[in-house]
Amino acid sequence: MADKLLIIMANSDPDSAMSVVPPITQAAVAAAMEFEAEIIFTGHCAKLVVPGTAEKLMLADGRAAIEVIREARDAGVKIKVCASGLERWGETVIAEVEETVGAAYIISEAMDGETVTFTY
Repeated sequence: MADKLLIIMANSDPDSAMSVVPPITQAAVAAAMEFEAEIIFTGHCAKLVVPGTAEKLMLADGRAAIEVIREARDAGVKIKVCASGLERWGETVIAEVEETVGAAYIISEAMDGETVTFTY
């Protein structure tokens, strides 16, 4: 059985809470179940980790998406961003991002036999 969940968020609409919150929640649940969990934001979805985006994106319950990201991080989810995803949005990211990675890292992790990869 795999021991790691890798969620690659590339095509989700970073301006839609309904699009971005479920994968982040899934990662938090995996971490709570004691699996290693990692989210990599890339492509259009890298906008979500640009300061101001997640803070302004509101959920139906009145919370901002940044709160869901923080809950996931606090549950043990590693939050990363792909450098190529920042080309459009700039290099400044929210404090919850622990690392900027490259495309080779994403491929290496996704191909690992101990990793299950979900893409959104």
